Formats: sequence, C-alpha cells, structure tokens
Amino acid sequence: MSDPIKHECGIALVRLLKPLSYYKEKYGTAFWGLNKLYLLLEKQHNRGQDGAGVACIKFDTVPGTRYISRKRSNESQPIQAVFSHINRRIENIFQENPDKKNDVAWQKANMPYIGELFLGHVRYGTFGGNSSENVHPFIRPSNWKHRSLIMAGNFNMTNSKQLLDDLVEIGQHPKENTDTVTVMEKIGHFLDKEVEKLYQQFKKQDISKQEASSLISKNIDVVNILQKSAKKWDGGYAMAGLLGHGDAFVLRDPNGIRPAFYYQDEEVIAVASERPALQTVFNTTINQIKELENGEALILKKEGDISITQVLEAKEKKACSFERIYFSRGSDADIYNERKTLGKLIFPDILKTINKDISNTVFSYIPNTAETAFFGMREAAEDYLNEQKIQILLDGKRSLTAEKVREILSQKPRIEKIAIKDAKLRTFITDDHSRDDLVAHVYDITYGVVKPSDNLVIIDDSIVRGTTLKKSILKIVNRLQPKKIVIVSSAPQIRYPDCYGIDMAKLGDFIAFKAAVALLKESNRVQVLMDVYKNCKQQLQKQNSDMINAVKDIYKPFTDNEISEKIALLLSSKSIEIEVDIIYQNVDNLHKAIPNHTGDWYFTGNYPTPGGNRVVNEAFINYYEGKNLRAY
Repeated sequence: MSDPIKHECGIALVRLLKPLSYYKEKYGTAFWGLNKLYLLLEKQHNRGQDGAGVACIKFDTVPGTRYISRKRSNESQPIQAVFSHINRRIENIFQENPDKKNDVAWQKANMPYIGELFLGHVRYGTFGGNSSENVHPFIRPSNWKHRSLIMAGNFNMTNSKQLLDDLVEIGQHPKENTDTVTVMEKIGHFLDKEVEKLYQQFKKQDISKQEASSLISKNIDVVNILQKSAKKWDGGYAMAGLLGHGDAFVLRDPNGIRPAFYYQDEEVIAVASERPALQTVFNTTINQIKELENGEALILKKEGDISITQVLEAKEKKACSFERIYFSRGSDADIYNERKTLGKLIFPDILKTINKDISNTVFSYIPNTAETAFFGMREAAEDYLNEQKIQILLDGKRSLTAEKVREILSQKPRIEKIAIKDAKLRTFITDDHSRDDLVAHVYDITYGVVKPSDNLVIIDDSIVRGTTLKKSILKIVNRLQPKKIVIVSSAPQIRYPDCYGIDMAKLGDFIAFKAAVALLKESNRVQVLMDVYKNCKQQLQKQNSDMINAVKDIYKPFTDNEISEKIALLLSSKSIEIEVDIIYQNVDNLHKAIPNHTGDWYFTGNYPTPGGNRVVNEAFINYYEGKNLRAY
C-alpha cells in the first residue's frame, strides 16, 4: 500500500505555427512557446521527479550560430532547476542588452531557448539510471542540420539486447546499452541512409552540395525512416523526435500501450502524455484534444505540413490500465469517473467483509491518489444505505414515529481522514531496524475517531510490494485499536512484471507472488516451482512469437481469495493483534470500470507483445536461481 511505483515518463512537444513576432505582439513575449512547454511539464510532474530536460530548435539560423539549446537536470526539483537555469541566462542577456527587449529578431539570433520547436521530458529513472546524462532529451549531433536528431520518450523496449546487437552488426559502437540509445541510434542510422539516398539523387542532377542540403531537408521521408527503424521494436512507447532543420515526429506503439495526445489550432500544435495537461495549458475543451492511435505517427514538417500517418500496422489496442488507475492525473474527465467506478464496484466485497455493519464502520483512504476511488466507494455505501431506508419506509408493517423516521434518514457512512503523510520526514538512517522504526512514523494518525467496536476500511489504488503497508500503515492504524482492519485495493492483484514503462521488474518483489509461493510450500506443491522453472527454460529456447507465459502456473492452484488471505497474513506482523482482511478488485470489474484501456498484463499475465512473455519467463528464472536482476 502506498508503495512507490516509478513510471517512465512524460513527454511534451510544442511547435509554433506563426512567426515569433506574432507571439510578441499578441502575448507580449517571444518566449510564449517556452512558457507553454514549462506548463506542460509541470502539469505532468506526477510522471517524473528524478529528472527533467528541455530542448529548443531555432529555424533558419545562419551557419556558425547555435540552433539547438538543451538543458537537463536530475536535481531534487528538476523542472524548476531546468527553467531557473534558462531564466537566469535570459535575464543576464537582457541585463547586458536592455535595449533589445522588444527586438525579436535580435533575441532569436543571440539568445538561447527562443525558437519555433520545443521538446520536454520528465522521468523516473528505471533501466537507464539517474544521472543527468540519462535524462532526456538525448541528442545525436551532426554538422548537417538534417542529420542532427533529438529524442525523448515514454517507453521501455523488451528486446534492447537484440536492438544493440543489430547496431553492432552494421558496424556501430553504441556508447550505452540502454533502450533510449539503441532506439535513437536505430533512427539515426536510417536517417543517415535517407539523407545519403537524397544526396545521391541531387548529385546526379548536378546540384551543388550547399543547394542539396536545403533540398534534402525538404524531402526527407520521416515516415519511411520510422517504418524501417521500428520494424523490430518490441515494447510500449510514445516517443518524440526533432530533426535539426525543423522536422518533428511523435510515434505511438502498435498496441497503444503508452499514451499520447495532441492539440492544434492556428497558433500551435502540441503533444503531451496526458490530455488534461493540454486542456489546462491551452484552455481548451476535451473535444479539441485528439489521441494519437496505436501505430500512428504525427509528422510535422518544417515547412508547416502536418499529418497523421499509420506508420506501423495497428494491433489489438492494449492501452495501459495502470495509467488510469494510478499514474495519470485524476483531473481527466474519463479517468476521474473510471476511478470512482473502481471504488463503487469493489464495495459489495467490502460489505460482505464487514457483515453489512455500516453503522460500526469507518471509511478512509491512503494515499491521496486513492481519493477518487474512495469517493466511488463512499457513493456506493450511500446508495446501499438509501436502499435500506427505502425498504424500511415502504414496509407497511411498521408504525414509524417522526423521530424514528428522522433517525433512519440520518444514517450515513462514517467518513474520516485517518492518516496524513508527514512530507517533512525523511528516512535518512540506513540500518534496517532504525529505518523500519522511522518508516512506521511516515504517517500521522487521527486519534479519537475510531472505537473498539468499529471496523476500519481503508482504500488504496494498488498494493504492489506491501512494504509500506506492513512497515507503516498497519502499524499506525493498529494504534487506533479497531475491531477489524480492512485494506482495499481498487486494482487487482499485481502478479507479473511490467516491461513497457513501469518499474515493476522483479517477480520476487510482488506480495501476490510471495503469497502464491508460500501457499505452494504449505500445501506440499513445491514441485510446481521446479516445473515452472523448467518450462520457463524451455520457453526461452523458442522463437519469441511461440512463447507462452509459463509463470501463470504458479497461481493456478489457488483462488483470488486464497491469495488475498495469505497476503493479509504475510503483511500482519506479530505486533498487529487485530484481524486484518485484504480485498482486491477483480479483473472483470477492472474491465467494466475501464473498458477502453484493456492492457492488464501485470494482473493477468496476458502480455500484448511477444517480448513480454520472454521477460516474465526470464524474471522467474532469475527469481528461482536467486539472481537479483532485472529481466529487461
């Protein structure tokens, strides 16, 4: 409960469609595009707090002048750090040249971060690491503008090793073994080939090298480059790229796993990982925000042509449901309703657990991201009570006094704010015992609102590892001494690794997996673990397309309830003398609540790409062999 799950990443792209002088005249600043980029990143701050970066391209600069600006940071507040740096540079130049504040042409020629094309990125460090060198955007520089490539994305590739080997086979020596570098170098390779092909065409027409450079920029086939580059990619991605001369693209994976939205008017076209960010920053309606569909690319030519092209064959859409449950901001209209529905749909299970005793039950939530699901749970409780009131009032066998009617109508769920996270508390001590003691005090508890005769129901959006739940939440709510503690997850049991952008890489970390293994051992079915291990080994000898997820057999002998009961036992330490129940959402209800985002592989093991089955089998092999390694 409240376990930190890291997500990679959030993108923001801004392409101005008018001359810079237009924005100066209308909005009072030629830095309007940069300001919008800043807002898009801040509105997606939830998607990354380990690093942030921005890049800017100026159009039509003269040779010998800088046309790309970039700043990245991995400081504790990376977005603020990036833009504070940019602002200081701009302010210093204005202080030295106060007469140039209204001279847009001079500003563009002499100041950084004033241009027509911007790319921003926020990230959590997962596969690549957390140094500033791992922060997007990445740059593949060249003295030829049309060969310079800037990349940022929200993605993980399951086959990074294969992609690296492919680059080595064509004679390259990539500087890092990360999916970002391999993807960028793959695109860069086919960009180079496209440029060379065009150059040879113009050379045959006796066009000079200088003239050819301009013609190459206009004729680069970005769609062709992306089609060839992405041919072997296996993963979930929404990635953006800028070419130094001014072309740009945003590409979404064939299954639509990672999200991408765009907005366009006569002044700007902008892309972001979340729809509400675009709505808020550009003060527009939900209907004006469009979604880039699976396998599509948004192509922006420097000359102003804008197109949506089906670059990759669209496969069954498996948009990530965790985006809706947890990662994306709940201010999106659809996400808000989906999270409320998750809370409503799990209420019947809660009602059963508390024996329908709502009068002696306190409802709450931890952490704040679970608040919307909590609203849904509360509404379901209110609906249930209202139905009970109606039945009582319609029962003609009872003679009810006005006082009794008033008592019946006044019944409502008991809602309390039970725990508040102490944002100032930091677990700076490294030895395990002292650290655990500090973790147990991360939340402040509200005393006096729970009686010994009360059930205490607390809803969260997900329970992944259970670490915070065991070491902190259960210990602090135990101090309230309720009759029973009921922990509710609005998401189903997380049983399998994610390999498409969420930092859930190791099977042994998941409390649902630990519970299933414990049940196998208790029921003398340890042989299942050996059989699964052998099957995983056999699966890795097959072609990716023929593999199955052999790890599903770990869970087959048990019902969801049996695993939930074991999770409750595993998370209840000896110091918890009160009965603890743990309730998880079921997958059918998940799909009812979120019908348009059916990606559920972390719950069901049904991976949308062949690489996913390879990753989960490798993850089990690592677990069984005692290797503390990522499977991708």
